[in-house]
Amino acid sequence: MTSLIRHITIDCHDAYPLAEFWAGVLNGTVHEDDSPGDPEVLLSTAGGALLFIQVPDTKSVKNRVHLDVQPQDRTRDEEVERLVALGARLVGDHRKPDGTGWATLADPEGNEFCVERSVAERK
Repeated sequence: MTSLIRHITIDCHDAYPLAEFWAGVLNGTVHEDDSPGDPEVLLSTAGGALLFIQVPDTKSVKNRVHLDVQPQDRTRDEEVERLVALGARLVGDHRKPDGTGWATLADPEGNEFCVERSVAERK
């Protein structure tokens, strides 16, 4: 048997609010035993689990690994608007006039992630 990914871990300064942000992004659920101020917070989503761990280090360079999200019930551009309203910020716009491309956003702590086109937009 090989190993399986149990969860993806994200280092951060304040685990609970970042987990809440991502819960809004991914329609996930923060674990019932986690609360504000906890140094580790687990988020369950339909696509897997994210674990947020408080660390003293500051983010200083681009992520070596990042998440790509694909909206399921709206367009890429509608999703970008929704995520910016949740607290993300647009850091790279790679959308093209023909509708292809993606948008790179940063979460409230500066971790980059990309928003791709929905399945409907790829047809």
